[in-house]
Amino acid sequence: MGVGEETAKSLGVNVERTRIGGMMLASFITAVIICFTGMIGFIGLVAPHITRMCIGGDNRFVLPASALFGAAFLVAVGIIAREVVAPVIIPVGIITSFVGGPLFLYLIIRKKKEYW
Repeated sequence: MGVGEETAKSLGVNVERTRIGGMMLASFITAVIICFTGMIGFIGLVAPHITRMCIGGDNRFVLPASALFGAAFLVAVGIIAREVVAPVIIPVGIITSFVGGPLFLYLIIRKKKEYW
């Protein structure tokens, strides 16, 4: 399939079934990772995509920028978790889910050009 759909079809590969199976496998693996790591792991998976939407698709800049974005985001969420209700510390995963999910959805809806 890396060569092209037509070549894969001519070699007898069921392209549609292979594509759907690959997407289902990738979704299942992502779900398992998030189940074990929680919302902090979700930021590790989403930070490169958010960064790519903001600065473009050049991987020379995406890799360091996504590391910086993920780290800065988790530091900010940690500060918010400690300071919202001062004597009580809110779990970081709760703040991450309230901030990270809507931020990612906003960027998906707002994008005007293809970021790949």
